[in-house]
Amino acid sequence: MPSSKNYKRNYKREAAIETPERKGLRAERNKAHRAFVKMFGVLPSGYDVDHKQELGKGGSNRLSNLRKQKASENRSYPRNKKGRMK
Repeated sequence: MPSSKNYKRNYKREAAIETPERKGLRAERNKAHRAFVKMFGVLPSGYDVDHKQELGKGGSNRLSNLRKQKASENRSYPRNKKGRMK
């Protein structure tokens, strides 16, 4: 995602160029979120449902593979001590 201060995402363009594989993974993530909420209730504000093992790396939507994690941790990239991406 660009870091420009006034950047606005073009969601229509993103949807038009999305591959079937990415659509499938997004559908699986949405399905996992619904299952987690159904089992444990609504997540507090600022939290996401995280896959311990990513779907793209062979993970599943089983409840044993899901956990509650802060959105800031779940959506960020690994960083080094200086705050730069690894």
